[in-house]
Amino acid sequence: MSTVGTVLTVESVSRSFGGVYALRDVSLTVAEGETRAVIGPNGAGKSTLFNLISGHLTPERGAVRYGVDGDRRSLDHLAPHVRARLGIAIVFQGSRLFRGMTALENVMVGAHARTRHGFLSGALRLPRHRREEAAIRADALAALDRVGLAGWADRAADILPLGQQRALQLARALCARPRLLLLDEPASGLRATERETLARLIEDLRAEGLTMMLVEHDMAFVGRLADRISVLDLGRNIAEGTPEEIRGDEAVIAAYLGAEAAG
Repeated sequence: MSTVGTVLTVESVSRSFGGVYALRDVSLTVAEGETRAVIGPNGAGKSTLFNLISGHLTPERGAVRYGVDGDRRSLDHLAPHVRARLGIAIVFQGSRLFRGMTALENVMVGAHARTRHGFLSGALRLPRHRREEAAIRADALAALDRVGLAGWADRAADILPLGQQRALQLARALCARPRLLLLDEPASGLRATERETLARLIEDLRAEGLTMMLVEHDMAFVGRLADRISVLDLGRNIAEGTPEEIRGDEAVIAAYLGAEAAG
């Protein structure tokens, strides 16, 4: 894991709904090249934290800052599409595909955040637009190949099995050339073979130095992939450390692992 700089800083963020805190004074930093996992029981605040980072929610208190040390900025008032232009991509838990479009077209959508030419040049089919579209198509094909879906490029995205749909979403995120990739329960609902394929792909991305955060319930999956783990319970960060440290943390065992075993 590279520690050249800090890509993401969450500073004492709080967020409530109807007077009940989903997050209270949560802080963490994610280093460049790190894979950081966020775990915790249902209702711990994991999804709220991801939504604060992606821009789908704003904090009531605290701040979310992004960028390597000398080029850091607050994200708190930036819309999700602006954050995407800054290099933050997210793979949601549910299948969020564009129905009626091919797998290739779905992945090409992921590159919209880095396109330079607008509607007019596209409508007029100007040379610069055609060159950019060709480059995006090539990147999308490469991303599909990367996740093992090259043979599905021209097929309807919505007929793919769940495991391939999740891989397609990952390809779309990779097509945006992210600097920070957020994975919201990427293994949820997948069969064992699909989970293994996904884990190997995430391991490859980790080895290449891509900075990632993932929310996940499967401790074995997290322990295999994460450099460090943050544990949330009732909206608070109760522990942080390596997978080995987290496995032996009594507060984690009581709040998360114990609850999981009891369930």
